[in-house]
Amino acid sequence: MNLPFKVDGAAGASEPDTGAMAPATLGLWACTALVVGNVIGSGFYLSPAALAPYGAAALVGWLAMAAAAMCLGLVFARLSRIAPASGGPYAFSRMAFGPFAGFLVAWAYWISIWASLPAIAMAFSGYLAVFFPALKSGSAGFTATALAAMWLVAVVNLRGVKDAGRFQIVTVTLKLVPFIAIALVGLLWVEPVNLTPANPSELSVLGLVSATAPLTMFAFLGIESATVPAGHVVNPRRTIPLATVLGTILCAAVFILGTLVVMGTVPRAALAASAAPFSDAATAMWGPWAGKVVAGAVVLSSLGALNGWTLLMSQVPLAAASDGLFPRLFGRLNAKDAPQNAILISMVLASALLVLQTSGVSGLMTIYKFAVDLSTSAAMVPYVFCSLVEGALFVSLARTAGPEWAGLRLGPYRPAAVIAFCFSMWTIYGGGPRAGLWCLLLLLFGLPFYLAQRGGRETGMRA
Repeated sequence: MNLPFKVDGAAGASEPDTGAMAPATLGLWACTALVVGNVIGSGFYLSPAALAPYGAAALVGWLAMAAAAMCLGLVFARLSRIAPASGGPYAFSRMAFGPFAGFLVAWAYWISIWASLPAIAMAFSGYLAVFFPALKSGSAGFTATALAAMWLVAVVNLRGVKDAGRFQIVTVTLKLVPFIAIALVGLLWVEPVNLTPANPSELSVLGLVSATAPLTMFAFLGIESATVPAGHVVNPRRTIPLATVLGTILCAAVFILGTLVVMGTVPRAALAASAAPFSDAATAMWGPWAGKVVAGAVVLSSLGALNGWTLLMSQVPLAAASDGLFPRLFGRLNAKDAPQNAILISMVLASALLVLQTSGVSGLMTIYKFAVDLSTSAAMVPYVFCSLVEGALFVSLARTAGPEWAGLRLGPYRPAAVIAFCFSMWTIYGGGPRAGLWCLLLLLFGLPFYLAQRGGRETGMRA
């Protein structure tokens, strides 16, 4: 999971159409590389340990979510051509269904982002413990380190987007190294005995996919980054969908092979309790030096993911506040033009989630799974809306647009939209009642803010 799309400003705000004047320079491989680089992130570094109770059969969940992610990517590719707009899922939903739907999508997406930060920060602390064993999961030092990482990145983002962008360039460089090295070369070290029994959970195939759906989809979040501005892409009608398919296949291959290698080199009981599964696998294959190299790359990658999502976490409510859907305090900028209030409020909520979960008696994987379940369930709300947007836009344009839209057709991605909708709903179900209840409560908690904002606008009052 990494930065899913770039928010340049308020959704719906007028922007210069630079895409029409800029030369088309992004070809198929450049767009495919963009998909792979944006999807593969720290959301996968702890997932082999979280999937250990399901055994090698968890690979079925990866295959199912790869298909769902591909369909979601095709939906976003189609939407970016029908109605290009800044703001991604929020802008599409607001355009198709009105301000209330736009608010729900923006609010849910915001919840998804700040709820994901504890999971990423736990990956950071877990792999940092390779160098500092005192930072073992469950200790006060583990929680304090995760909080420190989150707030360090918050301070960087408070200094403005420019500094956050520089920080991202530095930290993202090595993020693919542990995945590719272990997923490909590590196949030679797989011990079949570690993969038995194949399904210790004894769940049916349907139950297995449902149980693993949030954990696997969490790694695929960000597939909407494939919606590259068409004006910069060579032959966008062919390139964007094909790059989405190829990029998703490559990501799925790395995810599946990486999980297979880690499960095949680390005994299942040890893997289930591991705070650094990729490092443990590298140590088992090549020695302690390799484990430390992988851990160092993961630590940098996790910081990069924290930075990217923190940047987006502030930009989504900023865009909604600019449209009058979020409270105005989310739209206030500091002297560095950074949305200070949005960053601080979001980080306080993320910190509270981390502290409340780690203060109990649950193990690392239980805490990690809850953060992932909540984040993924909330992220599915925008995905559900966007899976329905294409039909709504078609009806709206057919009624109101001029003759230039006379030939607009829903195809060829209608089946992909149906599959994406079903898988998104299924993923929410797989998150379980606890995450679903918290997601619902957090969504409902936003309604008074929406009513206050819309009521003020309609009566001429300032919120």
